[in-house]
Amino acid sequence: MTKQPSKQTTIASKVSLKGVGLHTGKDVEITFTPAAENTGYVFKRVDLKGNPTLEAQAIFVTSTQRGTCLEKDGVKIQTCEHVLAALVGLEIDNAIIELNSSEPPILDGSSKFFVEALESTGKVELDAERDEYIVREVISFKDEATGSEMTIFPADEYQVTTMVDFGTKVLGTQNASLDSLSDFKSQISDARTFSFLHELEALLEHGLIKGGDLNNAIVYVDKEPSDATMDRLKKAFGKDKLAVKTNGILDNLTLHYPNEAARHKLLDVIGDLALVGVRLRGKVIAEKPGHYVNTEFAKKLSKHIKMERRNSMPPIDWTKEPVMDTIKIMSILPHRPPFLLVDKILEISKTHVIGAKAVTMNESFFQGHFPGAPVMPGVLIVEAMAQSGGILVLSTVPDPENYLTFFMKIDNVKFKRKVLPGDMLVFKCELIGAFRRGICHMQCHAYANGILCAEAELMAQITKVK
Repeated sequence: MTKQPSKQTTIASKVSLKGVGLHTGKDVEITFTPAAENTGYVFKRVDLKGNPTLEAQAIFVTSTQRGTCLEKDGVKIQTCEHVLAALVGLEIDNAIIELNSSEPPILDGSSKFFVEALESTGKVELDAERDEYIVREVISFKDEATGSEMTIFPADEYQVTTMVDFGTKVLGTQNASLDSLSDFKSQISDARTFSFLHELEALLEHGLIKGGDLNNAIVYVDKEPSDATMDRLKKAFGKDKLAVKTNGILDNLTLHYPNEAARHKLLDVIGDLALVGVRLRGKVIAEKPGHYVNTEFAKKLSKHIKMERRNSMPPIDWTKEPVMDTIKIMSILPHRPPFLLVDKILEISKTHVIGAKAVTMNESFFQGHFPGAPVMPGVLIVEAMAQSGGILVLSTVPDPENYLTFFMKIDNVKFKRKVLPGDMLVFKCELIGAFRRGICHMQCHAYANGILCAEAELMAQITKVK
């Protein structure tokens, strides 16, 4: 059964939380702010001049040591995964995340308090449809050095399973699964971050976890600590007494779940895969996940989705009446048969247009190109894309019949396959940047029978002639 497209969402109003950054140890306030459709998740550093922003995208990942860190144009965000997991888990598509420091508060080491804050403000539906990538083939990534592997399979909704093996007596093999995002709050959001004692010592030596304490992280003791180590830990955490309990955990922390470590790894996977930038519909299997393999998989998915969408024709409902038929097109464009190369306009907005042409054996150019082996000239495919783009540009003026459109530049032209008699051509042209002073820059794609056959960047200018 095909799912109906759902609408994008954002939060109803601002909501803030205060705490301490795990690694920086700095006091920090995080404020979630409503955002318009198609914004996605955007971090804003309100402590820096100009309040610069940083989009939550995999291409901006710079480090995955003890957390996922992003950077663009010198603006940094550290350990963003718990915040992003909360937004994805609550199915909130758009939000501005304001911070007055580089790192969100660690709070209890989970997403629990972010979820509670976001729920307290409520969620609102926006007009635009949710951007969801439906997985139709198996996609995977493996880190040969560690054996960590991420795979996504087709499924009816977004699901995640984590399988971890820590190779220690205190914390061995664990699994966790999330079958629906609707269960994120109750089953995953309160799973806390954790560390092994030997990792903790290394982090302290490197001046990290300045904001860490035994209330926001589970510390598993995988080796017998010396008296000197215990004294150092007491000082670091401001404790008079410190002991290893019978469950192998430092101090008296009680686990929320027997497999809390695997659940937290699942939380991290959801947060890191938010960097793909679109909703996923598929089942993720994560073997020995970590921030490095998570974010590398997010990068691979992002590239795969971009390539697939570029090569795939936009969905067309051929039963609908066209936005413009040939008569209407000729009232806008000056071109006439046999040089009118667009039959219909199927969709048009302020930034894009989709046109179509049925290629028949009656086309005049087939007489000479080539006798006995008819192929549509590539230059005419480009011209057809340009005519579709011309309709987009001329639709911005009240009297298009008084204007002509002239090429200024053609870049990055690529032809992927031949166009033959009987093919149905569909053209999609999208503005690159704003339309200024009568000049437009467009990215255009042409599809023959649903398969990408040509693409080009076109620049043109409209000129009034009457």
